[in-house]
Amino acid sequence: MTPYQVARRTKPVLVLLLAIIAGRSIAQNNRHELSVRESVDYAMKNSAQVKNALIGILLQEQTNKEITASALPLISGSVEGNYYPKVPVQSFPNFISPATYQVLIDEGVKDGSGNPIVMPGDFGFIQAPFGTKYTATAGISLQQLLFDGQVFIGLQAREASIRYARSTAEVTQEQVKANIHKIYYQVVIGRRQMETIDANIARSEKLLNDTRALFQNGFAEKLDVDKVDVTLANLRTEHIKLENQLAVGLFGLKLLMGMPVKEELILTDTLSEEEIKANLLDTAYSYNDRKEFQQLTYAEQLGDFNVRRYQLSKLPTAALIGNYAKLAQRNEFNFFDRDGEWFTTALVGVKISVPIFEGLAKNARIEKARLELKQTKNNMEQLKLSIDNEVETARRNINSALVSMDYQRRNMTLSENVYNQTKLKYEQGLGSNLEITTAQTEMRTAQTNYYTSLYDAVIARIDYLKATGKL
Repeated sequence: MTPYQVARRTKPVLVLLLAIIAGRSIAQNNRHELSVRESVDYAMKNSAQVKNALIGILLQEQTNKEITASALPLISGSVEGNYYPKVPVQSFPNFISPATYQVLIDEGVKDGSGNPIVMPGDFGFIQAPFGTKYTATAGISLQQLLFDGQVFIGLQAREASIRYARSTAEVTQEQVKANIHKIYYQVVIGRRQMETIDANIARSEKLLNDTRALFQNGFAEKLDVDKVDVTLANLRTEHIKLENQLAVGLFGLKLLMGMPVKEELILTDTLSEEEIKANLLDTAYSYNDRKEFQQLTYAEQLGDFNVRRYQLSKLPTAALIGNYAKLAQRNEFNFFDRDGEWFTTALVGVKISVPIFEGLAKNARIEKARLELKQTKNNMEQLKLSIDNEVETARRNINSALVSMDYQRRNMTLSENVYNQTKLKYEQGLGSNLEITTAQTEMRTAQTNYYTSLYDAVIARIDYLKATGKL
């Protein structure tokens, strides 16, 4: 076989291998195996809610730059050119004729009648065009704010405004974090429940086979077979429903995390009762541990700055101004000729603006800012009461949920033991089909109650940690 023939035969194989490798690489890139902590970290980078909250910090930084710019020099340049097809006409008192008459009087000149020249009482006005057809101006101006109470307060409030924007983002992050924990563990508990359903299906399938064997040997009735078959069908239906709920739960978790629905998400964390009960002995809490309270604290600081800002707006403002310009006037457009003359003008001054009366608008703004600050303080007091209520409610809920979980776990274990003993009696011919059906129904009810109490305990734990600011 020639090298060319070998190459032709191996080329499709190489292409297939490359396609398989590429497919595996894509599959790995779209596969995420995440713990609950890693899921939260993923959401902090990809959730649209979190991204927008973080953009809010950047927006506030740009706003602070605008405030800072108000205290910096403002420099602007300008170039202006004008053409007058008709030069403007100016009216002014006739100052030429009086001078002429005065010369005639001083020289003793007489009129045609031989009388001395007498100065008329009114010479009227002269109308004449003033200016040139073309004018050009090029200049630069400077303005430096020396004092403005509102700008001064704005500069002081920059750091507080950044802290407020950050606390707002942290509130959003805390909410997303709590929701991710709830949905994540809902799916984890659902999978544990799925394992229990699968075990029940396996038990029912074995029971169905055993009952059919007894029926075929004349030790059971057809009704007994049908009852077990109905139970098995119900279990399989329950399996399908739970499987759909788990899929929907994963979709919701992906949406909250900002993960595309088509990508694969595998939850790696497990859940035990010991984990639910861990770190619940510390009952101390502080209002400052809550992101919402921190946010209102910064809002109170900003409200105080706002009142002071409007109060200082009543004071005069002062600014340094300067201007330097070159002016040229021509009857022809020859501004770029070297021989043409440009006249220089310069100005340096201080501008002081004194507010006198603005219709009491500033007083209204001050009072409005004070009322808004009072609202913020009221909200802080209300939030303290709300936090106390949330903590006490969450503490009672977690205690009740843990007790219920312990009872339901023991009840589930007991019902499984009852079912196993009843099934053993049935297999030995000492029990009836009704007894085993009843035992199986009670076991399934106990299992459902246990997983419900387990999820309630998880939610109560998350709510308690969130209420105390320790999530």
